[in-house]
Amino acid sequence: MAIPKKGSRLIVVDGESYRWRVRKKPTHAQGDYPGVHLTVAVEHAENRGTNLVVVMPQGHPSSFWTQVIVPVYPADVKCAIERAISQGWQPQKPGKPFELVY
Repeated sequence: MAIPKKGSRLIVVDGESYRWRVRKKPTHAQGDYPGVHLTVAVEHAENRGTNLVVVMPQGHPSSFWTQVIVPVYPADVKCAIERAISQGWQPQKPGKPFELVY
């Protein structure tokens, strides 16, 4: 599934452009249950293939259970992309979403 351009950010890692986004609203699980972490979706900006889903350690900012809001920085996303590629994520080839726990 493609990541909408509206609300997403571009990042360049090793000369390749990627688009990433955090959901504006928490999922049902993220909003109602403690311990369910924030997820970041990443895709190759030009040749869309397999999405990367990064499970971050912090909770969603809009969750009832989140007491301290910790932002997701571009440096975190860059590190996650590099780690996912080293673990076998192929962003330009179609397939199931690749999940990475940050």
